[in-house]
Amino acid sequence: RMNILSEAAAIIFVSEWTKLRFFKNLNCSSDHEKVFVVYPSVNKPKFNNKKEKSILFVGKLNRSKGFDLFCSSVIRILDKYPNWKAYVIGDEPREKFNYNHERLIKLGFLDHDTVLSYYNKASIAVGCSKWQEPLGRIGLEASSRGCATIVSNRGGLPETISHGIILNDLSEESLFLSLEKLV
Repeated sequence: RMNILSEAAAIIFVSEWTKLRFFKNLNCSSDHEKVFVVYPSVNKPKFNNKKEKSILFVGKLNRSKGFDLFCSSVIRILDKYPNWKAYVIGDEPREKFNYNHERLIKLGFLDHDTVLSYYNKASIAVGCSKWQEPLGRIGLEASSRGCATIVSNRGGLPETISHGIILNDLSEESLFLSLEKLV
């Protein structure tokens, strides 16, 4: 890493978290003149003001991404609020879950434009990763489409939203209460 720092003209990171990981255990400051954080961006269309009463999860359907946490929390919301529904976009062949509810709609893997159309319609988007996400697109894509956004405090996820809920306590109860507050 020291060789990269001395030889490179510049090093660009996608989040402050990834920059700090690069400098971990190095004998130099992370405020080096060659180092920059440049956040990825998305095209921001005009918001859809007529949002559906829906909650969206997009990503790998595994424990690392918090899919189990999302399902257990959102099923409680769906049981309590009959006018709401939840969409799940993604797949994961290595882990199987058996979360079912008549208004928990699993769409599988979809192309990016279709995913963005679901963000356009959804009122709430959740990114409750348990692993240290270097960046996480959910905050960027959800916010750019006018969704109320909930993310975990893992890795660079908190850096992807300016107005949203950051879960410091990553538990079913904490996510449920955050969802209920937004509903």
